[in-house]
Amino acid sequence: MNIMSISELAANRIKEIIANSENPVAGLRVGMKNAGCAGVAYTMEYVKEPIKGDDFVHEHGVDIYVDPKATLFLLGTVMDFETTKLSSSFTFSNPNQVGACGCGESVQLEAADLEELAKARAEMK
Repeated sequence: MNIMSISELAANRIKEIIANSENPVAGLRVGMKNAGCAGVAYTMEYVKEPIKGDDFVHEHGVDIYVDPKATLFLLGTVMDFETTKLSSSFTFSNPNQVGACGCGESVQLEAADLEELAKARAEMK
């Protein structure tokens, strides 16, 4: 199991965003913050230089760095990019999600199994 996976659509969108950045970008960092009525929301930010200790995923030509405080909650998550008639956004299919608020702003997550996390990190090396 990967710590996180990204779809080709998400990778293509990330490549576009990085190409349009005004400053050099090494990749994208994914994490989470306390937010909304369900508890947490996903965060994404540019990575100018890799942060020591971040978990790392390279897929479809894109570098994704995962905040280690979020890794246990993101284990097995698939990041996608979806476009509908009314919006386009990154989405997260997370096996650790146990609930979500009605407005879609936040989710409720449970920590993944520590043994699964250890296996995923070992596979990365």
